Amino acid sequence: MKVIIIYFITIFLSNTVGAISGMGGGVIIKPVLDFIGLHSLSAIAFYSSVAVFTMSLSSTYKQIKSGIQIDLQQALSISLGSMIGGVIGDQLLALLLEYFGSDDQVQIIQTIIMIITLILVLLYNQWGKKQYQLSGVAFYFLTGISLGLLSTFLGIGGGPINVAALTLLFGMDIKQSTVYSIITIFFSQIAKLTAIGLTTGFQVYDLSILWAVIPAALLGGYCGGLLSSKMEEQQVKKIYSAIVLLVLFINGYNLFSVLS
Repeated sequence: MKVIIIYFITIFLSNTVGAISGMGGGVIIKPVLDFIGLHSLSAIAFYSSVAVFTMSLSSTYKQIKSGIQIDLQQALSISLGSMIGGVIGDQLLALLLEYFGSDDQVQIIQTIIMIITLILVLLYNQWGKKQYQLSGVAFYFLTGISLGLLSTFLGIGGGPINVAALTLLFGMDIKQSTVYSIITIFFSQIAKLTAIGLTTGFQVYDLSILWAVIPAALLGGYCGGLLSSKMEEQQVKKIYSAIVLLVLFINGYNLFSVLS
């Protein structure tokens, strides 16, 4: 029961701020659950994927209902790419776990990549002005593959990476990129969960934990989507930057703990 409560609180709070900022919650859930250390790396990645998938479903519904406009061609192209990338990222994670035979080695790789990526994202969010204004199905599709692969491999949903990449490459504002980020997360996590179901199956995990994961993710995604629709762009940016800093600190601590 204690584990259920810890996971519920962690996932609810993570998904609320994740839905507001477009991060998807996984970027917070993954390092926090690593820190708590109650399950294996693959189990944490699975619970995180279920949480961010559920959140993205809830948040997307709420934002569309509130009147957010979505370009269907952009959304479908990025989403298809993210599904393919999601499968590749999940297979890459499985291969590394098998190759090293140790959660710690793979966690070090994940954490280093995440720290480097988040530093670049934070720097761009604070001082980056460059926007490429790319367009066309091919660019959306290739971007989706790249984002889906990276986010699924890291087990974070990929939100902060998605938001920065969509802003940089396509000139979206923060609220636009937040919506497309959540959609991308939705499809990449569908791909990952489908791949798990077709390979190892879900029985290898403690599925009782989902009684905390799914309700917390739904509630967090709904609350986050509701708050996001009422916030100004600058408010969303501030929350986004604050969460990136927090996640950097948690990942830094986790890396130090594993190495020491």
